[in-house]
Amino acid sequence: MNAMRILIINGPNLNLLGKRDPEVYGNKSFEDYFVELKAEFSQLELEYFQSNVEGEIINRLQSSDHQGIVLNAGGYTHTSVAIRDAIDAIKVPVVEVHISNILSREPFRHESMIAPVCAGCVFGFGLKGYQLAIQSFLI
Repeated sequence: MNAMRILIINGPNLNLLGKRDPEVYGNKSFEDYFVELKAEFSQLELEYFQSNVEGEIINRLQSSDHQGIVLNAGGYTHTSVAIRDAIDAIKVPVVEVHISNILSREPFRHESMIAPVCAGCVFGFGLKGYQLAIQSFLI
């Protein structure tokens, strides 16, 4: 039997994890954290994609043949009808993740345009949110 395949997509500025606002996002790069995720979920096939470009994120969502997608759309969460429409158009379930608690931040971050078309949402648990999102596909 083939391993379950999960795609993690990170949006704009998440390539700066470990450098940008460490008091909010921590001081570990996602690449370092991804090594830990792959070790923890060795029974799964995890793939990682990051882009600061909205269209590239949409293309990756549309081309996915994974069993699940974990998406941290970054700032596009609050602005992108196009990413929302892409999630709504695909069959692969998507779990929205945010490192910070978006409801305790600036008011413009309180609304997620993508949440209504996602299978679930995890936010406010730091990088551990990615683990929780992956585990949701194993239930």
